[in-house]
Amino acid sequence: MGRGLWRLFSASGLLLGTLFFAAALTPTLLPRNFVTQGVLSGLSLAAGYGIGVFGHWLWTYMELPQSKDRLLRIAKLAAAIGCTVVAVVFLWRSAQWQNSIRELMQLEPVDSAYPLEVGLIALAVFAILMALACLFRLTFRFVAIRVNRLLPRRISNVIGAVVAVALFWSVISGVLFRVSLPVVDLSFQAYDELVEPETKQPTDPLKTGSSASLLAWKELGRRGRQFISLGPTREDIGAFTGRPALEPVRVYVGLRSADTPEIRAKLALEELKRVGGFERSVLIVVTPTGTGWVDPAALDSVEYLHDGSVASVALQYSYLAGWLSLLVEPGYGAHAARALFKEIYGYWTTLPKDSRPRLYLHGLSLGAMNSEQSTDLIEVLGDPFDGALWSGPPYSSGLWRTLTDRRNPESPAWLPRFRDGSFVRFMNQQGEYPYRSSEPNAGWGPMRVVYLQYASDPVTFYDYRSLYREPDWMRSPRGPDVSPELRWYPVVTLLQLTLDMPMATSRRSATAMSSPRRTTSTHGSR
Repeated sequence: MGRGLWRLFSASGLLLGTLFFAAALTPTLLPRNFVTQGVLSGLSLAAGYGIGVFGHWLWTYMELPQSKDRLLRIAKLAAAIGCTVVAVVFLWRSAQWQNSIRELMQLEPVDSAYPLEVGLIALAVFAILMALACLFRLTFRFVAIRVNRLLPRRISNVIGAVVAVALFWSVISGVLFRVSLPVVDLSFQAYDELVEPETKQPTDPLKTGSSASLLAWKELGRRGRQFISLGPTREDIGAFTGRPALEPVRVYVGLRSADTPEIRAKLALEELKRVGGFERSVLIVVTPTGTGWVDPAALDSVEYLHDGSVASVALQYSYLAGWLSLLVEPGYGAHAARALFKEIYGYWTTLPKDSRPRLYLHGLSLGAMNSEQSTDLIEVLGDPFDGALWSGPPYSSGLWRTLTDRRNPESPAWLPRFRDGSFVRFMNQQGEYPYRSSEPNAGWGPMRVVYLQYASDPVTFYDYRSLYREPDWMRSPRGPDVSPELRWYPVVTLLQLTLDMPMATSRRSATAMSSPRRTTSTHGSR
């Protein structure tokens, strides 16, 4: 058995797999615990091994010179010893690399057992993947040998490969889409319907969800009830500012409030009119995240800054996590955001310009992308809304991508400058990237758009092209929260970023849409 495995294993696969394994231990954007790092390392080892095996097969297929058996045995032994040494050395350094990120993010360092735990999990993942690869190979050969009785060998091989791929895909898709997703959907739905004790139904008739409201309290969803009931009150704002304050207006339409986004958007408009939202000085159209969550740090701060003279309206389009929402219902969030904006903006434009509220858009993460898609900037040129704050936009956000790609050449991809800054500005926890003295920052124009993003956010800076090239945001100078130990490696960096994405934690954004000049700013930007 041992001799058979020794004869079957590929030296080229082991060499490339070990290089991938070592590279996967280096840091990317987010810290990883030993489980996620072990899974990533095992995947990288398997990917490298598979590419190495394919390379050897291609070499043989092209009938290039082959090593003799004796030299091959020596090469395998040398490869095994060398790869073991490299793996141990890089595992030993893995704790230091992880701590380089943890220190930037003010997290506790990993424990001393981290390298051993990572190594064991990586080996287990690699073994599982190799077993699946062997099963695939057996399936392929089983079909090909039987088809070869009737058809030529190469045609049989093609048929065997197609059948094996179809069989494995049907099993995977069956488990994922027919079993797992319905279970996940039911669990998220039950979570969305959960009524928590601290979210009590309001008694004030001017509150959404009250007995006088057009929207039933139980149909707002868990995140909607939180948004309505947990914001600052007039008393909270007055006690903090020392000035008279108004009760902030918050409207939220849950997914179960009506069957279609268009009907829910009309309900949102009517409810907003009922509670006097258009009589406030600031009106914010909010697009929630996939779960329906609205970032309290963004909305609370605006309400404090404007003494409660703020109305905000949000429409739920999903109760799933963002990545699941994109997988199950791509485009639905943008459709819902578009329906809400159309209703609110359409009514807002009918109001006298000197007495209507200043209109802003806001979204976080998936909400930022959907909010961005809710309006075509060309269609509002005649009567523009006042601004937008889009926090942590996903890498697939169209306008964000265009502005980033067309940034001023001297500014980095993780914090671009676009022309003179009169229309759009990019900011992070330290504000915006400084302009050179020869390029002074212009004043704001009639519409002010701010992107708040962090250089360490993989949702924003994921790039499938990192499979084969170094992303622009990795180049010097780097963001303040990116490890100096981060390096680009073909294939491996893409695997690292792919695993970082579902681990990404929500970044709180502090938002201000402030003062008589109608500027939009973020914390640290002034």
